[in-house]
Amino acid sequence: MGPNPYDIGLDRNPANHQPLTPLTFLERAASVFPDHVAIVHGAIRRSYRDFYARARRLASALAGVGVGRGDTVSVLLPNVPAMLEAHYGVPMSGAVLHSINTRLDAAIIAFQLDHAGSRVVIVDAEFLPLLRQALDLAQGTPLVVVSVDPECPGPPVAVDAMDYDRFLDGGDPAFAWLMPLDEWDAISINYTSGTTGDPKGVVSHHRGAYLLAQGNVLTTAMGKHAVYLWTLPMFHCNGWCFPWTLSAVLGTHVCLRQVRAEPIWAALADLGVTHLCGAPIVMSLLIGAGPGIRRDLDRPVQFMTAAAPPPEKVLADMRDAGFEVTHLYGLTETYGPAVVNDWHADWSDLPPDRQAALKARQGVRYLPLEGLDVLDPDTMQPVPRDGRTIGEVMFRGNVVMKGYFRNPAATAEAFRGGWFHSGDLGVIHPDGYVQLKDRSKDIIISGGENISSIEVEEALYRHPAVAVCAVVAMPCDTWGERPCAFVELAPDAQVDAQVDAPALLAWCRAHLAPYKIPARVVFAPVPRTSTGKIQKFVLRDAARRMAADATAPHPATDRG
Repeated sequence: MGPNPYDIGLDRNPANHQPLTPLTFLERAASVFPDHVAIVHGAIRRSYRDFYARARRLASALAGVGVGRGDTVSVLLPNVPAMLEAHYGVPMSGAVLHSINTRLDAAIIAFQLDHAGSRVVIVDAEFLPLLRQALDLAQGTPLVVVSVDPECPGPPVAVDAMDYDRFLDGGDPAFAWLMPLDEWDAISINYTSGTTGDPKGVVSHHRGAYLLAQGNVLTTAMGKHAVYLWTLPMFHCNGWCFPWTLSAVLGTHVCLRQVRAEPIWAALADLGVTHLCGAPIVMSLLIGAGPGIRRDLDRPVQFMTAAAPPPEKVLADMRDAGFEVTHLYGLTETYGPAVVNDWHADWSDLPPDRQAALKARQGVRYLPLEGLDVLDPDTMQPVPRDGRTIGEVMFRGNVVMKGYFRNPAATAEAFRGGWFHSGDLGVIHPDGYVQLKDRSKDIIISGGENISSIEVEEALYRHPAVAVCAVVAMPCDTWGERPCAFVELAPDAQVDAQVDAPALLAWCRAHLAPYKIPARVVFAPVPRTSTGKIQKFVLRDAARRMAADATAPHPATDRG
């Protein structure tokens, strides 16, 4: 076959081809609507002109300390304006943004800083002590820049590192920021919790961020000048790409340092919020708020959730309060949600139990995702679309990660057969909607955060009284899931016979991040196969029964 005649003499050049990057969204917003309010944070109101200038100052200041293409800049920040500025200013310098989960412990943060090769860390003053602990464990010595948030309660924090605002003052607001050389260039790295060994660094590229940011607009029916409330942590999959989405629609970011009912309802009522994302805990906060906090809404508000499907009553209460809830699904490796439970109008006429069953499904692919299917992981063939045959949920397309940083073996395994293997087990229904049934690697999703069951087990095993343990997911109306630990105590006579659940929970608090601590410790024989393999499916069933039984024993007295 000869050359395509439409390629002869018709070459790419700067006039007809530019790399796709979401950074251009901010440049356009500042050019077209420079005075429109881009960011609201307490008393702060920043226009797109100011937002763009501060992002360019950050890029310039980073370049001034030697940061350039391929370098890593880490941030340990809550949902504050500095975090939004980092999503533009860091990649504008050519560097890669590494957002750190503020709930992690120092040891894991130290691993991430070293693995990513961080050159600079921008940290909120509240988390400076945590960062110092991590740096004591890390091998690298990145430059530390401290952001002091005026909305942070308490007196100003005295710091011995560079001040963020002074750092920006040294940057040029007209800095000629760097476009990616190729849209395949990395824009961010986010670390997964993982199930074994160290966390994996998921590398995202400019093209994928550009496409998913626009996909969010279509999926959430986000109109021009939308107002988005930051209840979803921006460190979580880059806030599902919404930091970039809002610039595309010339919208307004409403920052929220802490997720509490009163400021959420105040923002909803007083600031015209149109969209927000969050785990079931946010819905519980909203509908559980008292009459002095809860406000009447004069418009429907779009609420996107990507954790376990909310209970039927929660969905009904949210609808009565004025929210339209959309269930999403995705992974860090897919830039956040890339699957949506696209609701059909006629489904709203079905009986409530049937609607609940439909809402429990994860759904169909986002527009920018080219492929979503449930395949047999051994044959790589699609499973029957019968809603019963279990396979592995797999993705392919431009909103799938580049791969795992400095981990070619894990990358090759993840992309085996030309699909991204999610590790999630599910079925596909006759209408093409995917529904998860289990997680092949026993990840527990609590409040939208991944918890490795093995990490919790390893912490328990370090206690001298623990002989055998297994950790599984227990359903939770508030968080979606919480860890549940089943424990066999060592028979050694030297072990304190009085060890109980509170003692083991206290042990976990000393060795794990708070959200990873088990909701319950059950002292009971751990079931095994004839070859000694722990039967976690038996324990999962037991945890589900305990969660459903309101009369189940208190964790401190659980004895099998």
